[in-house]
Amino acid sequence: MGLIEPLLRAVAAQGYDTPTPVQAAAIPHAAQGRDVLGVAQTGTGKTAAFTLPILQQLDARRRRPEPRAPRALILTPTRELAIQIGESMTAYGKHLRLSHTVVFGGVGQNPQVQAMRRGVDTLIATPGRLLDLIDQGWIDLGSVEIFVLDEADRMLDMGFIRDVNKIVSELPPRRQTLFFSATMPQAITKLASELLHDYERIDIKPEATTAEKVSQRVLFVEKANKRELLHDLLDNPALDRAIVFTRTKHGANRVAKFLGQRGIGSDAIHGNKSQTARQRALEGFKDGRTRVLVATDIASRGIDVDDVSHVINFDLPNEPESYVHRIGRTARAGADGAALSFCDFDEIAYLHAIEHIIRQKVTVDTEHAYHDERIATRHADGPQRGTSSAGRSSSGGRASGGRSSNGRSSGSRASSNGRSSSGGRSSSSRSSRRRR
Repeated sequence: MGLIEPLLRAVAAQGYDTPTPVQAAAIPHAAQGRDVLGVAQTGTGKTAAFTLPILQQLDARRRRPEPRAPRALILTPTRELAIQIGESMTAYGKHLRLSHTVVFGGVGQNPQVQAMRRGVDTLIATPGRLLDLIDQGWIDLGSVEIFVLDEADRMLDMGFIRDVNKIVSELPPRRQTLFFSATMPQAITKLASELLHDYERIDIKPEATTAEKVSQRVLFVEKANKRELLHDLLDNPALDRAIVFTRTKHGANRVAKFLGQRGIGSDAIHGNKSQTARQRALEGFKDGRTRVLVATDIASRGIDVDDVSHVINFDLPNEPESYVHRIGRTARAGADGAALSFCDFDEIAYLHAIEHIIRQKVTVDTEHAYHDERIATRHADGPQRGTSSAGRSSSGGRASGGRSSNGRSSGSRASSNGRSSSGGRSSSSRSSRRRR
């Protein structure tokens, strides 16, 4: 892929010798300075697909960063993902004389201000804290050469699109833009058309499909029996590292407390936890001190934890796309994994919506003590007429980029792995620079 020797050495030190499809398709174009739109589900190696080209380009240009003025900006929706990207930059850039810092809320801003005052090559940031520091005069984006918008659809889900537009208005018109998203709802398609020019589009997975190596099962159970069923499952030592997803923050706390009372090492992570507590929970899970991480959807994407054997949906998500992102926490980097989903009577519509979007039926597991045949029968009857398709997404649009309505590019080229890598020129002009 034309990567320089210091980067290849760093990649090899991480134990990687073969690029993932998104890396093989995106890195050559990004390293040459082209805009890239990458549509790929979580766990496919997107972080390296943009960090490696950034490091290569910044090293080649050999320009010292000015105080408060980063040369590259990576914008990401969550603190955890920002920290993970920072770790990747450290690992891949270990043989280069390039600097970076991570800026996010929930912690004191002083160390972040001091880092910017010294000057950094790459700034990795979440939208809220970045805008705060821009407004205070500590960050100037006028010298950004490369802009990365990561997890764009997650930005939309979390209500950050207005903040993203404010940040984009601070960027110079002449820059390279790398745009990554797992799905392409209409609002994200519009944003991509505004930000990207003469871009290469990389489609690695069809929208909302699940990781091929994830074994998926659904367990029908009354709501009152879910915790006992979870305890029974965790009695199996094969579930050696599991993420359990709940719909609410309070639910996550209750499940973690229940497991602790049963002697199962667990911790909860959600938006009400302080940044320090969230990092402590993640580190304990990563290093094996904690067997079970109980999480809301804040951890469904962007958290790269090796060897997660199982994802357990204690509550089914009311947005079917979230199911795809949740189960993407396992079966990463070619490993196998399993996803177990609890479904009570009130969640049948959610399960129907999930099966619709993944285009397959989830295998029913009846071999547990709490199987509820009444729920199974109702599910087998199919969606009920006159009821809403709970959680079903109405947005399935894709960025145009020269594509026809069937999702294929009229000028697409088949890559060596059988997936398409197609480019398109956006007809929309860049959004004008403006402050809101």
